[in-house]
Amino acid sequence: MSESQTPQTTFNRVLLKISGEALMGDQGYGLHPPTVERIAREVKTVHDMGVEICMVIGGGNIFRGLAGSAQGMERTTADYMGMLATVMNALAMQSALEGLGVFTRVISAIRMDEVAEPYIRRRAVRHLEKKRVCIFAAGTGNPYFTTDTAATLRANEMACEAIFKGTKVDGVYDKDPVKHDNAKRFDTVTYDEVLAQHLNVMDASAIALARDNSLPIIVFSLDEPGGFKGILAGEGTYTKVHG
Repeated sequence: MSESQTPQTTFNRVLLKISGEALMGDQGYGLHPPTVERIAREVKTVHDMGVEICMVIGGGNIFRGLAGSAQGMERTTADYMGMLATVMNALAMQSALEGLGVFTRVISAIRMDEVAEPYIRRRAVRHLEKKRVCIFAAGTGNPYFTTDTAATLRANEMACEAIFKGTKVDGVYDKDPVKHDNAKRFDTVTYDEVLAQHLNVMDASAIALARDNSLPIIVFSLDEPGGFKGILAGEGTYTKVHG
């Protein structure tokens, strides 16, 4: 392979799941445009490899439904507000990606035709085949379901080969590595071990849905420059959750 060629990857279609908090950088709230652009550049490097990419972005940097519910707001209303926050994040990421020349579609589970397409599976698949990045927003469109579950649902519907869960650490640990120097990182871990040991990967519904459909989850550090591209090229540090 010449230096001008892009690295080879065994993945053809993947879903990248990131939290809303990943977009706020060092701020305590909202969107940090340089951070949004940095993540968009990471996505572009993978897109340039020829990989078809879906994205699901949480809304915790703007509003977290469960937290609102805990403070006395009715849970359904709080969850819908959280879904709207994910749409705002999706539009910000779309703007950043298209600023880099990557054609992108925001596809919402809640109809808002002026700002996003409604979710129609066959249309979304066609966008991917045309090498457009599809950002799925508004979760599943239903309260009581997290964006983790939405990501796993959409990954299955789009026939993705894996979910890439971008976090602040380089994999799955038996305890919080930020607080515990002796935390142990797993190279691989099974779905059942994640559930039994309450490892902080995704919520139980998302893990069970991935397990039932044999969909692997790759947990890696989104803060590592080139990490997303590196793992797709068979390099880097990560944890694989599988059967």
